[in-house]
Amino acid sequence: MVLKSTSAGNVSVYQVSGTNVSRSLPDWIAKKRKRALKNDIEYQNRIELIQDFEFSEASNKIKVTPDGQFAMATGTYKPQIHVYDFANLSLKFDRHTDCENVDFLIMSDDWTKSVHLQNDRSIEFQTKGGIHYRTRIPKFGRSLAYNSMSCDLYVGASGNELYRLNLDQGRFLNPFALDTSAGVNAVTVNPVHGLLAVALEEGAVEFWDPRSRVRAAKLFVEDQLKEQVQVTAASFRNDGLNFACGTSNGKALIYDLRTAVPTIVKDQGYGFDIKKIIWIDDNESDADKILTTDKRIAKIWDRNDGKPFASMEPSVDINDIEYVKGSGMFFMANEGIPMHTYYIPNLGPAPKWCSFLDNVTEELEEKPSDSVYSNYRFITRDDVVKLNLSHLIGTKVLRSYMHGFFIDNELYDKVNLIANPNSYRDRRDREIRKKIEKERESRIRSTGAITNTKIKVNKDLAAKLQEKQGSNAAESVINDDRFKELFENPDFAVDEESHDYKQLNPVKAVKDVTNSRSRGLTAAEESDEERNAESGTLSESSEESEEEEEEDEETKAYKKMRVEKEMEKLRRKKKEQEEAKRFMNEMKVVSEEGPQQKASESFGSQVRKINKVTKEQVGDKDSRLRRHARGEAELTFVPAKKEKRKVQFRADDEEEDPEKVKNSGRTKQRFDGRRIASRNKFRGM
Repeated sequence: MVLKSTSAGNVSVYQVSGTNVSRSLPDWIAKKRKRALKNDIEYQNRIELIQDFEFSEASNKIKVTPDGQFAMATGTYKPQIHVYDFANLSLKFDRHTDCENVDFLIMSDDWTKSVHLQNDRSIEFQTKGGIHYRTRIPKFGRSLAYNSMSCDLYVGASGNELYRLNLDQGRFLNPFALDTSAGVNAVTVNPVHGLLAVALEEGAVEFWDPRSRVRAAKLFVEDQLKEQVQVTAASFRNDGLNFACGTSNGKALIYDLRTAVPTIVKDQGYGFDIKKIIWIDDNESDADKILTTDKRIAKIWDRNDGKPFASMEPSVDINDIEYVKGSGMFFMANEGIPMHTYYIPNLGPAPKWCSFLDNVTEELEEKPSDSVYSNYRFITRDDVVKLNLSHLIGTKVLRSYMHGFFIDNELYDKVNLIANPNSYRDRRDREIRKKIEKERESRIRSTGAITNTKIKVNKDLAAKLQEKQGSNAAESVINDDRFKELFENPDFAVDEESHDYKQLNPVKAVKDVTNSRSRGLTAAEESDEERNAESGTLSESSEESEEEEEEDEETKAYKKMRVEKEMEKLRRKKKEQEEAKRFMNEMKVVSEEGPQQKASESFGSQVRKINKVTKEQVGDKDSRLRRHARGEAELTFVPAKKEKRKVQFRADDEEEDPEKVKNSGRTKQRFDGRRIASRNKFRGM
């Protein structure tokens, strides 16, 4: 079994049901694996405390009956009422309503009598057989409260009146006129003496005495906090003296009814409206706790010093929370499909109808599980391209998840075999080799034998690791099960020729250092070098003759080769110098007749020779052509304007010119006697 749990200090909070709990499979997996999950022992042993503990869209309110045997919840969509039987841990029945529920109260010890405030200004009375009676109020209601001593039902609405409906007389009584121009957010009744508290939008709380029907006091919460807020929640403690209220900026205040100064101001931390306040005073172990909740988190803290005790923070927004009295269990209505169930063993034992939770709490710690997607394989986008499955993106075959996709194992094996025909054979050989090596390792070795690690791939990486960390550390890393495949599996081999590797490991270019060319030697330096070389050879020859008996043949050959190299070097230098001298002697002086002639000629004559102008008629007197000595030509002309032709119209009385008529077109048939295609026989007559 697996159960999600969070710990704050020494207090553990277990989420028994709801979102993100044990083996919560995605819908598409649960539907597809419905038959296979019947044989899954781990899935069958999951914790599902109450069957069908959910709504199709969201849940609004939830309450436990006074006898502790049933729970009633309202939700949407469609608007409906669910009743759960704790004895059978299942849904007893569901009932649909015409409108969505705003608030409801359970009037009897069990679920048989309840009153529901709907969002269409109606109040419905539900009984065992269904809806019993429906009535309406003038304005939209927000909160319900019931005084069992006078049988009065109080309805807080968006106006400045508190409506009263007497269930004994079956009629509306005169409403309480509140000292406000805004509406009512919450209504609560003190269970000890019946004092009525009304939380207003204007940041105040009015206290009314139902016996005298007058206002007893008015508490200005805004003055205490010194900021403009609304009072969104209110609750009395069972001792009759303590009162708590919550504001719209996420602060909870605890008062003693004998003073107007709060004893504790607790900030919820998120700045959202306080939705509900519950006094946990029915707990035998610790009766000094109080719960405050907003839409983000529900916190339990000490009412005396404000010290936090535990918190419950679901992944969806909270709409309502209910405490199962005398235990450590909480029910939570939220914006998700399943309703949440939390269990805090430090706060109290499990209820009688689920006492088995106490026995298995320690075994239900959260453990990571890899079997959720056991029938699926995760592949990246690069794998999709390699397997030629890009056309399946967006279909049910490839389920997108994070940076890749989930694909069925059987489909992956088939596609991989088509894309890589030798993959199965390579994998089979690899598995056989792995089994053989495993059997070799399991053989009995002699005492003191050292097992050398076999590195198949990434040998350079292992060598670098050994240089930096040492042989012992490298050996432990290579033999570690977490990193073993890095040095054994060829799929993890580092490709040093890849672009990514070169980007991460840049190689410094080796600079070619070229020695500067030595200058040529002078004649004096050459004679000195030859003299030194000859003296060196003479001295070496004399030394060789003296030590000829002591030296071996290898030393003689080495010295002889060295002398030959020196002599060859001198000969080469001498030859280069002779060739350079011969080249300098063969060079001829270039004649300078051209520059001398140019120097004797004036600049103007040179310009006239270069720019010889020949005036030629190109066909028009306004054009001129210039030809230069270098083959260039320049043509200048004056463009002429085109004459506009005047259109002349012939007057009606003007006679036609026979020449113009003659040239206007053919008026006579070319060949006489030719048949005319037109049907007009008189044409041309």
